[in-house]
Amino acid sequence: MSGRPRLSTRLTLEERQASPDGAGGSIVTWVALGDIWGEVTVRSGRDSLVGDTTTSRTSYRIVMRHVPEGAPSRPRPDQRLRKGARVFRIVAVGEEAGDPRYLTCFCVEEAPA
Repeated sequence: MSGRPRLSTRLTLEERQASPDGAGGSIVTWVALGDIWGEVTVRSGRDSLVGDTTTSRTSYRIVMRHVPEGAPSRPRPDQRLRKGARVFRIVAVGEEAGDPRYLTCFCVEEAPA
């Protein structure tokens, strides 16, 4: 990271919650845990064919203020970040190299192309 990140994008941290559907299965919903401010940077992108549908898959690096390990507000790989209709699935989270005041979330956004 060169310089200080611009934490100007508001994102909502969400967690998956499963509820019984009454037929032996479950219904998955996403629950908002709170908002964070981050810097969203595109890392790479590609298109792939899934059946008859082309899917666009883009990876992002999202830098945010540091949150201690174990804190409920620290993002985890089983969670996601949302900005309006856009959803960023968290793949990995780690301390920002060279600056312990920030965390980096490596995310993937998948959308129909």
